[in-house]
Amino acid sequence: MGFGVKLAKEQAMCQSQFQRARISGLLPGMILLVVWVVAGCQTPTARPAVTPSAAQATRNNCYSLLHQLFEEQKDVSLLRFIKREDSEVKVVTKKIAEASRIGGKELEEFARQDPSLRLDDLWLPPGEVATRASIAAAKKKAILGQKDGSFELSLLLSQTEALSYAWNLAKVAGENETNPERAGALARMSEEMQNLYQHVFMLLLLETKSFATDPIQKP
Repeated sequence: MGFGVKLAKEQAMCQSQFQRARISGLLPGMILLVVWVVAGCQTPTARPAVTPSAAQATRNNCYSLLHQLFEEQKDVSLLRFIKREDSEVKVVTKKIAEASRIGGKELEEFARQDPSLRLDDLWLPPGEVATRASIAAAKKKAILGQKDGSFELSLLLSQTEALSYAWNLAKVAGENETNPERAGALARMSEEMQNLYQHVFMLLLLETKSFATDPIQKP
């Protein structure tokens, strides 16, 4: 009887050691599994460069600023002050006014078709708004106070600034536009403004040389 009890105890001890060995063998694998799961959960996800909301805000702001600029450029009332009827400056300024009128109408049609597209989303800081107004008033006073060659020089210079701004506004708006048709239209606007800029810049160079060599036009 004592021998049987001793044998049973030895068998129980062997089974216990066998189970511990199995558990110890599985333990490293279980630890690796837990580490893999935790590491996978903590892997940082790629963050998009521009979120849709940010892209839409940028798009609307560029649309609004571009539309505002087109509204200012469509009526170049200063044309009547250019005295030479065959002036190349008058011709290119008419082209700028017409392109601005058409561009503004196109932007308005886009906004009519898509309620998410706003043309009043200017959100410029108050200081920027006031500074722009001051610059515009100073330019208008300076241009209207000049005559002949000096007037054309000032007008061309102001147009290079406006066209460069329009060209890049249309470019950035198109880059943030998800609608392929509108993106294509903005690309065309940008290209047209860039071409007009180059035309005006060449005229500015020619007028500068002409004004510098003609003593009659000097003030």
